[in-house]
Amino acid sequence: MPRDFDDLRHGTIDVLVLKALSWEPMHGYAIASWIGTRASGDLMITDPALYKALHRLEAEGAIRGDWGLSENNRRAKYYSLSARGKQMLRAELAAWRRYSRAVDAVLETT
Repeated sequence: MPRDFDDLRHGTIDVLVLKALSWEPMHGYAIASWIGTRASGDLMITDPALYKALHRLEAEGAIRGDWGLSENNRRAKYYSLSARGKQMLRAELAAWRRYSRAVDAVLETT
């Protein structure tokens, strides 16, 4: 179920993480890098905020984590979308787009 407008801004990081994971399983650093690159460096996710979101999404059943080795042979937890996460992403994207259109309409008023 999509979030209300008031709750949406608090969950922005969730939809960004879900979108990143819609491409492929990733560990935390890769998720933050993916978001930063797609946003041309205008969105930088801090580690505490990212890992809080990852733990929350994992507890909600939206993502699952499995341990593996990173590109530089370090142990890392790789996250992937669950079926519930895919549903959440679709709902969150629709809510985000509605919210964005509403904010744009207000800001573009002359």
